[in-house]
Amino acid sequence: MIVTVTPNTALDVTYTVDGLRPGDVHRARTVRHRAGGKGVNVARVLHTIGADVRAIFTAGGPTGTAVVGELAAAGIPAGVVPIGGETRRTTTVLADDGSVTLLNEPGPRLTDDEWQALATAVRARKPDVLVCSGSLPPGAGGYAGLLGDAPSILDTSGEALLAGLAGRPSVVKPNADELREVTGLSDPVAAAKELRRVGAGAVVVSLGPEGLLAVTGSGTWHAAPSTVLRGNTTGAGDAVVAALALGLSRAESWPDILRRAVALSGAAVLGPLAGDVDLAHYQAEQGLVAVRARPD
Repeated sequence: MIVTVTPNTALDVTYTVDGLRPGDVHRARTVRHRAGGKGVNVARVLHTIGADVRAIFTAGGPTGTAVVGELAAAGIPAGVVPIGGETRRTTTVLADDGSVTLLNEPGPRLTDDEWQALATAVRARKPDVLVCSGSLPPGAGGYAGLLGDAPSILDTSGEALLAGLAGRPSVVKPNADELREVTGLSDPVAAAKELRRVGAGAVVVSLGPEGLLAVTGSGTWHAAPSTVLRGNTTGAGDAVVAALALGLSRAESWPDILRRAVALSGAAVLGPLAGDVDLAHYQAEQGLVAVRARPD
């Protein structure tokens, strides 16, 4: 079983508008609500493609109740860790010009007991692959304390990423900006090697429309999509993590993992909400992704 962990769960609210103009009044054409947070999104994608997955997450207050109810309705297996604070909301504004604007709340402060309850829930599952995703709310302990002997993926940024490397995750998945922020290096290959030097088993870097770069102990690869897609990019990175987790659980080769990751990421861009994937694109694109080895 793949287990995803979301310490900073959210209720995602997505507005679709004609255009986004600062200082102006906007009338949304559609408003959609869905359980979110990066680990929840990863679990949703894995559930959609038929993987054995369980989402472990925090939930508190009426917003947390809405998150729990939505996941139950979607049929996604879940382990809920109750907290006293109110689960946060995140707001996405999709405009017709293709722009995506995000407003992310910091999340409620966790007590030491709440963090320990989350850690206990994770250890009790004994996952085949553990995915730790997203920002850490105030009061949370570091991700390193959640990582154990199972293969693991860490998808976060900034100090949470650097501190999490002490747990020696099997894979970390920053985007290019996040990688540059934590290393100070503009060359993504050199930056990825630095993260491997200080604790990451492998580094998979999201390069946006240019695909993925993987720097691993067995080689370095670049995987590129067959075409550039336009759509909602907010869940693309979570789809990459879902593909990485599935590949690790099956002990697949890195080129095969990267083909699935690029295809599933593109399928997420075509989905209307984070966590949605276009299955037809996913199935067709896997055979079209170009994976090339790069010199170390």
